[in-house]
Amino acid sequence: MPSSTTVDSLDAKILGALTEDPRATVIALADKTGLSRNTVQARLGKLERQGVLHSFERRIDPGALGYPLTAFILTSVTQRKLAPVADALDGIPEVVEVHGLSGATDLLIHVVARDADDLYRIAGRILDIDGVEQTTTSLVMRKLVDYRLTPLLEQLVDGA
Repeated sequence: MPSSTTVDSLDAKILGALTEDPRATVIALADKTGLSRNTVQARLGKLERQGVLHSFERRIDPGALGYPLTAFILTSVTQRKLAPVADALDGIPEVVEVHGLSGATDLLIHVVARDADDLYRIAGRILDIDGVEQTTTSLVMRKLVDYRLTPLLEQLVDGA
């Protein structure tokens, strides 16, 4: 669930510095932002409590784990079975993330696979889940823009 908290320009400055150096200490963030250590510590604590800051899990290239293929599986489900479908998807290790959508398709499932045969197996496993009505699989050929929030943070800091 997205956070309902709005980040101000000071928070954005801290988050930008943290994005630039995720291992930075509070003191290093204070030096980088020109804020006091206490301000940085208090703001980070507030952002964590409010759910603005998520897990510190590092983004690992799935290819390094033996999963070089990435695909998105658009999925239609029986609405009253959405929760059990989500639970079943959570049990499939190759499912990286799942988004609930509005519109013609209910779910966008991000998966990784070892090869085409493995992707076929994973897609079949998803289709076998009780409540899944239909799937359409699209293979990622190339990532053109990586996940990023830095431009949004810079906008907040600059007051745009």
